[in-house]
Amino acid sequence: MAQPSWSHTPPDTGTTIVACAYPGGVVLGADSRVSTGTYVSNRASDKLTPLAETAWLLRSGSAADTQLVADYVRYFAQQHSLELGQAPDVSTVARLVQTMNYNNKQMLVGAMIVAGYDKKAGGQVYGCPIGGTLVRENWTTDGSGSTFLWGFLDSAYREDMTREETEELVTNALALAMARDGSSGGVARLVTISAAGTTRRMIKEDALPVGWDELGPAGVIV
Repeated sequence: MAQPSWSHTPPDTGTTIVACAYPGGVVLGADSRVSTGTYVSNRASDKLTPLAETAWLLRSGSAADTQLVADYVRYFAQQHSLELGQAPDVSTVARLVQTMNYNNKQMLVGAMIVAGYDKKAGGQVYGCPIGGTLVRENWTTDGSGSTFLWGFLDSAYREDMTREETEELVTNALALAMARDGSSGGVARLVTISAAGTTRRMIKEDALPVGWDELGPAGVIV
């Protein structure tokens, strides 16, 4: 019996990932929804993955592909760390991700961001989209929800923001994307990396900011 045509079609995936640098550190954020087409396969996924002591990967696209890249890069970063006797620079880890992504660009479907902090260059954000490009930026976003955020982040981001302001910006960006993109949702996960260390936060869905157009009469959420 012939298989239906839809069985030969790769599954669509969706995500919202955001990273913003500020003086003294960097803030990463991601939603937690994993979807396969219109089916939500995981409501509480963790898309923020540590690669080294102070460098993390934000994953969007195929979960299997990006998890495999993370595993390989983490291994090579650990080997490099042993050789150096210290944690590798964030730029080195970002270059490892780019190399893995570019050398397998015909097979991988993953748009990723590498972000972290080191004493040499401070807070850093590197966009690594599908195809293997690597670009350092003050902020970037990717995934299906990113299409709703470019104008907002371009307008709201400032290079002199405090840690608290940057965390608020990333949280607001995730909330906006999750309200608009059907493939983004669940909880918001935040990671802040600075000279003081790494901290993680989880913001439940009912604690996220709500836009005015999501409110009905008398402030009822619709």
